[in-house]
Amino acid sequence: MLILNLAIFALILIAIGYLFYKFNKLGWTVLFSLLVGLLFGVYLQKLDSQNLTTLLDWIAIIGTGYVRLLQMIVMPLVFISILSAISRLEQVRKLGRISVSVLGILLFTTAIAALVGVLATNLFGLSAQGLVSGAREMAANTRVEERAANIQNLTIPVIILSFIPTNPFADLTGARSTSVIATVIFSAFLGLATLSMKKEDANLGQRLVDGIEVINKLIMRVVRFVIRLTPYGVFALMIKMAATTDGQDVLRLANFLVASYFAIFVMFVIHGLLLTFNGINPITYFTRALPTLSFAFTSRSSAASIPLNINTQVRDLGNNSAIANFAATFGATIGQNGCAGIYPAMLATMIAPTVGIDPLSIQFIATLILIVTIASFGIAGVGGGATFASIVVLSTLGFPLELVGLLISIEPIIDMGRTALNVNGAMTAGTISSKWIYKTSLPTLTK
Repeated sequence: MLILNLAIFALILIAIGYLFYKFNKLGWTVLFSLLVGLLFGVYLQKLDSQNLTTLLDWIAIIGTGYVRLLQMIVMPLVFISILSAISRLEQVRKLGRISVSVLGILLFTTAIAALVGVLATNLFGLSAQGLVSGAREMAANTRVEERAANIQNLTIPVIILSFIPTNPFADLTGARSTSVIATVIFSAFLGLATLSMKKEDANLGQRLVDGIEVINKLIMRVVRFVIRLTPYGVFALMIKMAATTDGQDVLRLANFLVASYFAIFVMFVIHGLLLTFNGINPITYFTRALPTLSFAFTSRSSAASIPLNINTQVRDLGNNSAIANFAATFGATIGQNGCAGIYPAMLATMIAPTVGIDPLSIQFIATLILIVTIASFGIAGVGGGATFASIVVLSTLGFPLELVGLLISIEPIIDMGRTALNVNGAMTAGTISSKWIYKTSLPTLTK
């Protein structure tokens, strides 16, 4: 049975490769891979646990292997692309405009996401009352309490200080939860130093810029090699998700699952409206963004999506490279619309009635949105994505943390949509900022 299923898996991989080779449509090939992976994963649920585990270990060579290849190039890409982008800036003051624009849009959309989370929770009538916890949820609650203890003494100044690199070489290995931002800061200083050298010695400065550009093109070539493997990686990752999802857990918390995806969908629509108001065709945008969003959905990793994010913004959306790099790297750790916006807002709104607070009161909603927005800026300092974002928000409000553990059984399913929304928020921020600052426009659909 194992050999037969592996043979089927290999044949589907060959079919995916044939479709990609014949039509050269990355977006549609990724979508096909996602759907076939879902169906094959559901089919594999009939296997006993031992055979399923063995089969998924083999399939992980493709899925996890692809994710690791992306993780391999994240830090080199962030380092050299930021350095290259800044060293080619005509005016240093544009760096400040880029940072303010990207961060401003990320935080603004996160505030909107929090409001959407509040409204969705009330619309579906969700409440923390009556939820029963099982063994897995109780164990998860213990882990949540341990994590909460680790961040109790973290303050905003401490979090901000964690962004500043003390050993850039260690940060290039991804040693800390804030390594991405620390690498951006280190690259920015090197970029500014390059600009300063160009002013003092134009010839030496230009040679330095040319050398940086050569390395940048080399890294980008590696990125393109890895990106062409996206359909295969998405297929394998989707199989694992579908094969290991417990249907009973999904049904037990179906209301929260549906409400979460409703809120995520609404935020995607809002992103589209923001693009439209800025003269950007949302249909063209989402068509070009599809492969990156599909990978983010199946991998559940904003950080691993950075190479795809940057490549899509620059090559397919026509964004300025400096803005694309800042948006992709900042968006992976700051202002995450799904993990740091919608999710903690929904949990807080569900808990509010149990502690005697009206979840529809203007005071509660305004306070919650403010806390969520601030927490989304600093969540990179503690790591852990949506769980830590929820811990920070609920602890600040003085709410109990048990609900974070109670929802652990459907967490992976919701996290797929949240991660796709996080990445889309970063790409939206980059696209709008590029339009504001450099007057760029989307290329026409010619592929």
